[in-house]
Amino acid sequence: MPDYKAPLRDIGFVVNEVLEAEKVFQTLPGYEEASTDLMDAIAAEGAKFCEEVLQPLNRVGDEEGCTWSEEGVTTPAGFKEAYQQYVDNGWPSLSADVDYGGQGMPNLVGIVNTEMVGSANWSWGMYPGLSHGAVKTIEEHGTEEQKQKYLTKLISGEWTGTMCLTESHCGSDLGLLRTKAEPNADGSYAITGQKIFISAGEHDMTDNIVHIVLARLPDAPEGTKGISLFIVPKMNVNDDGSVGERNGVYCGSIEHKMGIHGNATCVLNFDGAKGYLIGPENRGLNCMFTFMNTARIGTAAQGLSHMEQSFQGALTYAKERLAMRSLTGPKNADGPADPIIVHPDVRKMLLTQKAFAEGSRAFLLYLAMLGDIVDKGAEEEAKNADDLMSLLTPIAKAFMTETGYEAANHGVQIFGGHGFISEWGMEQIVRDCRIAMLYEGTTGIQAMDLIGRKVLGSGGKMLLNFTTMIDELCQANSAEEDKPFIDALNAKKDEWLGVSMQIGEAAMSNPDEAGSAAVDYLMYSGYITLAYFWAKMAIIARQKIAAADDDTSFYEAKLMTAQFYFERLLPRTESLKTTMLAGADNLMQMPEEMFAF
Repeated sequence: MPDYKAPLRDIGFVVNEVLEAEKVFQTLPGYEEASTDLMDAIAAEGAKFCEEVLQPLNRVGDEEGCTWSEEGVTTPAGFKEAYQQYVDNGWPSLSADVDYGGQGMPNLVGIVNTEMVGSANWSWGMYPGLSHGAVKTIEEHGTEEQKQKYLTKLISGEWTGTMCLTESHCGSDLGLLRTKAEPNADGSYAITGQKIFISAGEHDMTDNIVHIVLARLPDAPEGTKGISLFIVPKMNVNDDGSVGERNGVYCGSIEHKMGIHGNATCVLNFDGAKGYLIGPENRGLNCMFTFMNTARIGTAAQGLSHMEQSFQGALTYAKERLAMRSLTGPKNADGPADPIIVHPDVRKMLLTQKAFAEGSRAFLLYLAMLGDIVDKGAEEEAKNADDLMSLLTPIAKAFMTETGYEAANHGVQIFGGHGFISEWGMEQIVRDCRIAMLYEGTTGIQAMDLIGRKVLGSGGKMLLNFTTMIDELCQANSAEEDKPFIDALNAKKDEWLGVSMQIGEAAMSNPDEAGSAAVDYLMYSGYITLAYFWAKMAIIARQKIAAADDDTSFYEAKLMTAQFYFERLLPRTESLKTTMLAGADNLMQMPEEMFAF
């Protein structure tokens, strides 16, 4: 496997210089102690754990995988010990509510740690990672008794959590689910059914696993309006909070998968398992979206993690691997050939990885900070932040995982034939990151959410919230040196509003017009969103260079990468605009029976 070194300099740049997080947190009650020094110190400690403990287990997890037996699932060698160290060091409680044992740090600090854990060992990171959504769901919708019984143990890391949605006959169409919840005399419910593809659904790392499960009550309405949400622990919990007897939920098998071998992807059988209603009856899907939005931001982090991991491996290799001579003359005159980093095509792939990773980091951490404003901000400020998150979350989840997969494939390509060989670890990154475009809603589903619910469904208001931010950035920065970025971004902003209106008008007469444009529209939106963050970073970098009297190489590299993004990657929006406006006829006119002869 390529070695992983946490990009602390770039993380610090985004947190402290781009987002000015300390200044923001001074205005949010409860986050005043989140100073630059404290956040930097937490990131540095997290980096050590990721580099020294988790990264060496990444290949172990891929090669060994998990082992199923009737007694349960055994995780790869070293995983359980690493998890105990993670708990002992207090990482699970980092961004959780202090009233239930958390440290009360902002979500932003937690997402920084999520990225580093994911880059070092995504499969391992899924075990504690799934707990964050369970924590958020119980925090938001649980009773005080449920919080005391389950939340404290989830926050400490003593227990882990999962989300149980998918069934064999229904994936993202949850209105079709069949799992039943029958009322018991004691106020609990008997949960019966089968869930599949449950990440971290069974393992040997904790004494208990708290499943958040969607099921139907008797006589519930059909479709999504008849779904309720339940807490179903693997082990029943006694009144004093101790672990009791085994509940009626068992792992029937684990999936044999393309990647993320170190994480158990489980079939869970619920056989009259005791569960407890969380939130109102028949409103489970609404409550579950608390979990889903957390999970979607976490999945966006997976895209970033694999961009960074593949970039680091490819960069090291490109500096060392000798092949051919530079077109402009030898650069390694004493050697038999030049390092491949001198070749334009290799540089294009490396810069694509770098531009996606650094732009996505700014995007993701901005989303995390919006979450902090939603949690702690004043009413109007929190509402505006929530609207922005609603628009940007599907873009982040889909765009960052799609470009993460592209970046991972560039890593294999830079290695050439060696990239296809397991021992180098680059092909594992491709296999591990492929799932990110599928779970928590496929790219197509995120795209329909974006264009259907968020853009057209809001009458364009949610999109205007973000394009107004673009306007403000452009109007506030009129320096001649910034014009290449500002002018291009401003033009794309206007174009984005225009094509959104065109698609909306076409969809009024034929809804398939929105569906046919959706994925291209989302990717188009992603490139413009990243351009906003790259323009902002470029402006800051130029200002830092102008004011500095010492080494400015970090900021110079930022400016060069921004130029690459605007000249090489943002132009992809031109072809996306053409295809999204091509209409639905070329997709829908062919009869099913004519697809094959």
